[in-house]
Amino acid sequence: MSVDWKNEATKHQDDYLADLTTMLRVPSFRDDSQATDDAPLGPGPKQALTTFLAIAERDGFKTKNIDNLVGYAEIGEGDETLAILAHVDEMPAGNGWDTDPFEPTIKDGKMYARGVSDDKGPGMAAYYGLKIVKELGLKLNKKIRFIVGTDEESNWTGMKRYFEVEPAPTLGFSPDAMFPLINGEKGNVSLQLHFGHEDNGDFNLVSFDSGLRENMVPRDAEAVVATDDNEQLAADFTAFLDQQPVTGELTVVPEGVKLEVVGKAAHGMEPRNGINAGTYLATFLTNADDAAAFLDFVANKLHDDSRANQLGLAYKDDVMGDLTMNVGLLSFDHQKGGALTLNFRYPKGIEPADLTAKVQAQLPAGATVTQGDFMVPHYVDPEDPIVKDLMDVYRRQTGDTASQPQIVGGGTYGRMMARGVAFGALFPDTEDTMHQANEFQPIDELMAAMAIYAESIAVLATDK
Repeated sequence: MSVDWKNEATKHQDDYLADLTTMLRVPSFRDDSQATDDAPLGPGPKQALTTFLAIAERDGFKTKNIDNLVGYAEIGEGDETLAILAHVDEMPAGNGWDTDPFEPTIKDGKMYARGVSDDKGPGMAAYYGLKIVKELGLKLNKKIRFIVGTDEESNWTGMKRYFEVEPAPTLGFSPDAMFPLINGEKGNVSLQLHFGHEDNGDFNLVSFDSGLRENMVPRDAEAVVATDDNEQLAADFTAFLDQQPVTGELTVVPEGVKLEVVGKAAHGMEPRNGINAGTYLATFLTNADDAAAFLDFVANKLHDDSRANQLGLAYKDDVMGDLTMNVGLLSFDHQKGGALTLNFRYPKGIEPADLTAKVQAQLPAGATVTQGDFMVPHYVDPEDPIVKDLMDVYRRQTGDTASQPQIVGGGTYGRMMARGVAFGALFPDTEDTMHQANEFQPIDELMAAMAIYAESIAVLATDK
């Protein structure tokens, strides 16, 4: 059966955009403060999951909701299962948006909204690819499950639950990265560092707060300081801002002086793409008497050092590339002390326990480090048929024969399958705005992705 996949995608554009808009209007970032037995990750993730499953039921798919944590739409039968793994949660919107992040806006052929690039836009494009295959009535040789998780941006509680209670898929892909294809993902681990507070002096840090998630470069940082010379502080802060790639503002508040710094958010897998407001503000405040150890560590061991050279952790693998470090969360309170969360993306050849031990060795007296859960590096041989088949579809539809499979620092659900990869939907020359303000995705590229996904599903799940 010869199919014009691009034409099939075009037929579905209006319906796709309508369903995508419905999904994007749901603020679905994880919020443990509002968690209940019925909504274990907060109301947003649950609503996004049930909204997606309602769309799939409308379209005639068999669906299942597993504890409001994860769910799937299914067609086909067979001993083997092809899985498409997407997620309906997103990062918090943060500041700096020109439009309402939860009211999708189309400008110059681009749709703007939180989650439109990561991962609701690509996820729904892949879902519509599956819908096209279903409507064409193609004879499938595998069961196909479109599985959606609800906390990919945190610790994967939902998708982990799926793999606990359902059989593992045979092979699959996650539409949660970039084209042409990701066949390798670095390991991922976060370390929590804790610092005590010191005695007050003439210049004290009342509070410090920066960062929304450990896997996101902080755009904003805010500190309140107490000093007996506000004029000098203001002059020094102005001079600091003049010399650095950040903006800022100073205001007098009842507790002292509030300093605000604005940098640039970015995905934590490559901190060089952002400007960390938190570490910049810490470098300005190193004279604070009661937080000297906390601030000195940030300024001298972490600031502007995504490869962790100052910690003695710099490492590069010939296949998987550099170890990277993102300083994702920074806070200080005179009663509680200081806290930092460092997110590492590491290649094969390194173990999280080694990272933890080396960081501990660099800490000042009294400071501690705690290792969080981790994911080991993932790699699928480029000669595996799933890699070759998906690359063939991408090249056939785009004419791009130069691009090759890549290895990245980002983590996708693809790594949960031995023969799992990440596949789109960001095209090679498109700006990556994931985890940033004014997140967008070109509509024509989402439609191109839909056609690629439809043909890919047909290739992987029908007899050739």
